[in-house]
Amino acid sequence: MAQLKIAYLGPAGTFTEMAAGQVATAAELLPVASVTAAIDAVLEGRADRAVVPIENSIEGGVSATSDALAVIGGVQIYGEYLVPVRFDLMAKPGTKLETISSVLTHPVAYAQSRKWLEAKLSGHTHIPAASTAAAAKAMADGADCDAVIAATGAAEIYGLEILASDIGENKEAQTRFIEIGRSGKPQPKTGHDKTSVIVELPDDRPGGLLEMLEQFAARGVNLSRLESRPIGDRFGRYRFNIDAEGHLDDEAIAETLMGLHRFSPKLIFLGSYARADKAESNHQGNNADGAYQSAKKWLDDLRS
Repeated sequence: MAQLKIAYLGPAGTFTEMAAGQVATAAELLPVASVTAAIDAVLEGRADRAVVPIENSIEGGVSATSDALAVIGGVQIYGEYLVPVRFDLMAKPGTKLETISSVLTHPVAYAQSRKWLEAKLSGHTHIPAASTAAAAKAMADGADCDAVIAATGAAEIYGLEILASDIGENKEAQTRFIEIGRSGKPQPKTGHDKTSVIVELPDDRPGGLLEMLEQFAARGVNLSRLESRPIGDRFGRYRFNIDAEGHLDDEAIAETLMGLHRFSPKLIFLGSYARADKAESNHQGNNADGAYQSAKKWLDDLRS
């Protein structure tokens, strides 16, 4: 069997690489420079799957991923993975904490580590980087900075020494990643599932958003994520990135999708897949599969 190739948002040492490692233990990992580059690698056949961030428990949705999924066709979500967000302060071997006056890292990592930095490195300056791993790589390549903040694994990859571990303020922070492949048959139903869609409001009118949400509420379908993104053609036009609890094979989800399709012809189905947290996907009210099947039998009896 050919080795699975997974494109991920690089460089090596990112949290995305950690998520990609959860997909398959023996996969070939291909670092790329952007979310769209990872998806393009799948569409062009250079990779079997792409792994990209979609949501952070503190910062919210990753707009680059949400927007790419809305405009790039022919792809589907096949899984999700959670990675704890832990930041370490690292520098070249032999560096002393008291000598650090400049810190290179991604702005999100800096914001989450600011409290520790202000307490331990008062008077330091922050130098923004494209990612935490990019910061570690830049230091290894000779960047003009005293230390970087990155994921633990970056220290070994780039030959740096960890000076302080787990300096982020929120110890429960996580980032959610999705596994993307070419469009195909959804993953099998597990009973612990999510279904992701993108819905565009058909027009700008009072009650339009409420009508869209009623498609879920009327069938007892809970939403785990609802994020609005501008379409970009003019002000006041939005699309909604939605994660719903349940699987395409659930009667409640199937009915919801049909309702959404009647409501908005610009409905994008992104996939049904197992939840990373393994929580059960139950539909509230009389919306279990048995209730739908009983109602259908009743209607069929009337017609016959």
